[in-house]
Amino acid sequence: MKRFNQLKKAVLTAFALCLFILGPTVDAATWTITYPRPIDDSDARTQYPIALLKLALDKTGVNYELRPSDRILLTGKAMRQLRENREVNVVWSMTDSQREKELTPIRIPIAKGLIGLRVFVINQSKKAKFDGVLSLNDMRKLVPVQGEEWPDTKILQANGFNVFTVPEFREAYDMIKQGKGDFFPRSVMEVNAELEAQGRRNNLYLEPAMALYYPTAMYYFVSSSNKTLANLIETGLNRAIEDGSFDALFESTYAPILASLRVNERKIYTLENPLLPIETPLTNSALWYKRTMDASKK
Repeated sequence: MKRFNQLKKAVLTAFALCLFILGPTVDAATWTITYPRPIDDSDARTQYPIALLKLALDKTGVNYELRPSDRILLTGKAMRQLRENREVNVVWSMTDSQREKELTPIRIPIAKGLIGLRVFVINQSKKAKFDGVLSLNDMRKLVPVQGEEWPDTKILQANGFNVFTVPEFREAYDMIKQGKGDFFPRSVMEVNAELEAQGRRNNLYLEPAMALYYPTAMYYFVSSSNKTLANLIETGLNRAIEDGSFDALFESTYAPILASLRVNERKIYTLENPLLPIETPLTNSALWYKRTMDASKK
């Protein structure tokens, strides 16, 4: 009887998974999928991850409701809540080995590695410091500002930087405005929207000629106990890759931003990433933005 019950449970679990994967052929109940509410619901940085998640879910044909959490959740808090199966059941964030141990990553880089391509927000009074940067060793003499719990902080430290840390990104902007630290490395995905939100009348300045790059990925993460949702999102993303809709959304979102930042004209200094899990699909060139992957170490 015990063996029969185990078999019955396995069959039911497999059937439930099929309901998700088969999608259009099944009239299933509506699934509520909750993501972290941003500080501002109009935050441009969240528009692409949400749009891509909707695209992936649509590709599976399941009935779903995608909605933000009831309260604002910054990344660190959102990841903790996700581990405890509270408030949210999907979060997108940069990966590292610890996060992949505690949660289930869907190992498809949703922004093709752009999260690791960093331009520099600086105080206008410090422009001259960057005129003297001719090598990565010169860059290491400058002090970057980063968040206390961010994987980026450990990556920069492992590459010889003395990092000034703050609890969250708004405080990092405050530090730069006050002239503390030398630069705030921000992903090309984020920087335009963030500077726009800071307003025009301030002493912030986007350094125009350089960037840092380290190989990393932004993934969707779900709870380690929610394999069905992980399979659902992965299936939808793969279908979007196969039919070209993933790339179309990526290009329409980021091509204008990359052009405005003149990424192809910048000198890019490439760093090592000791936090990168070995499972990261670096060899699948279709998943990565080509300019960042071709960046040479200088």
